[in-house]
Amino acid sequence: MKQALLIIDMQNGFLNPESPLCIRDARGTVPACAAVIAGCRRAETPVVFINRAYRMDGSDVEHTRRRVWEEGGKPLTPGSTGPLSVENPAEFGREPGDYEIIKPRYSAFFQTPLDLLLRRLGVDTVVLTGTTTPNCIRTTCYDAISLDYQVVVVEDCCSSNTKEIQQANLLDMKNVGAKICSSAEFLASLM
Repeated sequence: MKQALLIIDMQNGFLNPESPLCIRDARGTVPACAAVIAGCRRAETPVVFINRAYRMDGSDVEHTRRRVWEEGGKPLTPGSTGPLSVENPAEFGREPGDYEIIKPRYSAFFQTPLDLLLRRLGVDTVVLTGTTTPNCIRTTCYDAISLDYQVVVVEDCCSSNTKEIQQANLLDMKNVGAKICSSAEFLASLM
């Protein structure tokens, strides 16, 4: 088994309350995510940041999000800094060996080179972390399973706007074959 860690949409524009795209519980997952990232680097597990960035003119913003994006200061635009930015939390650091993929929609696989990258790296298992569980994590999980990857979801490294939404989506992913574990369990498995 060779795995890769995917950190999905853990960007200031989704983490900070000043942003109209903020996911309520996302900021609280940063310490667990940072520990998992550090553990994967020590274990020489590929670390892939899957980020969102919108064009300044908004031509690539989802139609369901466009009004909120426009009225909320146009978060996640290239080169942005501060609470609405495309930046990942400083706690994650960025290392030369890390990968980054910009995704245009919810799934990390949809119209991205992720599948090609993972196959070139010999990866057969994806470890999912990030936000939001019902959207980006879940669609990435289902696409990964459809592409014959094994899937691990690190539950305390993912977030939703409510605990009920979080638990329902984790159960659905477990029921289709994803392994659900805590960051402590995942880190212990790297030893």
